Amino acid sequence: MTGTWNSIDPIRQIEFANAVAVEIERVLARQGKVTNSDAVVAAGRVAGAVAAAVALLAPADISAIDTMQERLPGMASRFVRILAAEAAERSARTRLSSAHRGQRTDVQPAGSGDLDAMRVEDWAGRVAGSTFLQQNLGISRSTLHRWQRSGTVVALRTGGRKHVFPLAQFVDGRPAPGIKEVSSAMPDLRRAWAWLIGPAPGLAGRTPIEMLKHDLVAEVVLAAQNAAMAKLA
Repeated sequence: MTGTWNSIDPIRQIEFANAVAVEIERVLARQGKVTNSDAVVAAGRVAGAVAAAVALLAPADISAIDTMQERLPGMASRFVRILAAEAAERSARTRLSSAHRGQRTDVQPAGSGDLDAMRVEDWAGRVAGSTFLQQNLGISRSTLHRWQRSGTVVALRTGGRKHVFPLAQFVDGRPAPGIKEVSSAMPDLRRAWAWLIGPAPGLAGRTPIEMLKHDLVAEVVLAAQNAAMAKLA
């Protein structure tokens, strides 16, 4: 073969990635470890994309990867967990959106009297405890406790004194800006979080937590205050 991989037609790069994906899918199918066909396809596509990306690296970059081989499995596992958390968050938003449109669903809209009786995992999206956050997001227990006391982070009680933390509120290992102000306007954290992850009428149907992640704090806080006042009226 003449020339470098970087000079190869992009179509051939895609074909290479697809070929790797097909082989990974075959291996998983033979092993029978993953029974969900969508998961098998997703694993194949991720492996194909990674293989194609590595093939594009310069020799010096590949040498750098060689020096961190022991860390790669852990990095891959963390990457997959993050993808799963994002998928769970999107699923929760979809269910809440369906509830607000009046469609039949097991998820109750924000402010429902049944919210207190529901398990957190059934409506709040992906949640995790302090151990998971420390191991995967690098958030120490002392920092998490400080955030919880100041209202900077949403902590949902699951029974007794145990709390879990919705993963959708974190950006780069820190709570999204504005959560403290929203929780001040809505002291009931269960309803505050339900409001944050659902389409808000006062925000033209946009999702407040996603707006906070894009630094639209003032707009979200005002909507939260208006929603709280409307509930009291």
